[in-house]
Amino acid sequence: MRAGHLTYASGLRSFVSSKEDAALAVAEAAAAFGIPTPGFLVLYASSDKDPQALADALAAHFPGVPHAGCSTAGEIGPSGYAENTIVFIAFPQASFCVTSGVIGEHSNQTVAEISKSVETLKREHDARASALPKSSQTFALSIIDGLSLREETLVSAIHRGLEGIDVVGGSAGDNLAFANTWIIHNGQLFTKAAVLVLVRTHFRFKVFHHDNFEPTALKLVVTDCDAETRTVRELNGEIAAREYASCMNIDEAHLVHLSFASHPLVVKVGGEYFCRSIRNTNEDGSLTFFCAVENGVVLTVAEPQDLVASATQALQALDDDLNGIDMVLGFDCVFRRLEAENRQQRHRMSDLLKSYNVIGFSTYGEQFAAMHLNQTFTGVAISAQTFD
Repeated sequence: MRAGHLTYASGLRSFVSSKEDAALAVAEAAAAFGIPTPGFLVLYASSDKDPQALADALAAHFPGVPHAGCSTAGEIGPSGYAENTIVFIAFPQASFCVTSGVIGEHSNQTVAEISKSVETLKREHDARASALPKSSQTFALSIIDGLSLREETLVSAIHRGLEGIDVVGGSAGDNLAFANTWIIHNGQLFTKAAVLVLVRTHFRFKVFHHDNFEPTALKLVVTDCDAETRTVRELNGEIAAREYASCMNIDEAHLVHLSFASHPLVVKVGGEYFCRSIRNTNEDGSLTFFCAVENGVVLTVAEPQDLVASATQALQALDDDLNGIDMVLGFDCVFRRLEAENRQQRHRMSDLLKSYNVIGFSTYGEQFAAMHLNQTFTGVAISAQTFD
């Protein structure tokens, strides 16, 4: 086994390259994977990598291999947290039938139109997957441009078009620069869109989502916002940043990403709380959010629980349910990584991800079913045992 290269009992393989040059990184991955050629390739690349060079290198070193991926706000490789790397996941053709497509490429498409393209992709996938054992089942991965401001529309359309297939995913990042995120599909680069990856396998799996906060009694009501840009100007009738800082006992001048990671806000949907993270403050005292917001929304201040302990409990429960985790395809909010660093738990969290074979990236948002989430860990845990 080469350093950074793992082969799992299910036949899945992962590799992480720390080469600065994207072309060299892809060449290194191709040498590590060797034979057999992957049936499908997923890749997550640090935003410092040249995306066009990456696309060209994939064509040169993995000719004819379909692929999908995105830029990140940090990677999760075989050794846990990673930065300035490219993480590759290879799906073997023998036991994983993978079909992918770009969704919502045209910004004027309606939810109904996008759903129809998802339905078409699903029919194509069902036809291709007929050779797998009848007990096989399908899950879906969504990769969305994290600066598209269209996540809710895309997630809703994907969920509607999949007709009951479990879907999870993450939004592309750029290391908190909020300037240039991208997704890649079969050699082409996209923004403002999503890639949908349908995976059918006879190995058992479970889709999940997990967070580490508990709601408090403290409420903040959105009283003035620009829903189109997700910018909140007022909370409780006061300037948003000032009111948030006051409620958290933080100096407004010291509001940074770590502040938002350590003091999350949540909304109640269908009896369950979901996080709505603040992305950044603005010069006028307004706050820009990662998720959609609108006037009248009640935000509840949440209290974070121990990050490592709660994640350990969640992963152990999955391990018990599957009678052993072979690999986890994971999408973990960048704010969870920041929280781990702030609470000096980074190494413990990284070791935990490594111990459960979590491979993925740090996101600008997470998807689970029809929900676009923040400050959440979502993914698919795959077993080495089959559905038979």
